[in-house]
Amino acid sequence: MSAIKKAILRSFNSGVYTATVEIKGSGKVYLESVPVAKNIPTGEMVAGRQVVVVFFDEHNARDAVVVAVY
Repeated sequence: MSAIKKAILRSFNSGVYTATVEIKGSGKVYLESVPVAKNIPTGEMVAGRQVVVVFFDEHNARDAVVVAVY
């Protein structure tokens, strides 16, 4: 079962197109090395921006992807 979560971008690695994000309401728990959709321009991936993270398996944080930034 998939889930869509709001998060805050904490850092972005443009070399491997991954992000560190803080899921809203998680109590300052960060997820590292989350893949980022390649259609998101690197210039949009600024720390502090809000992002949308899709979890394909809610129980496996490694099975997620950042799909939007706003």
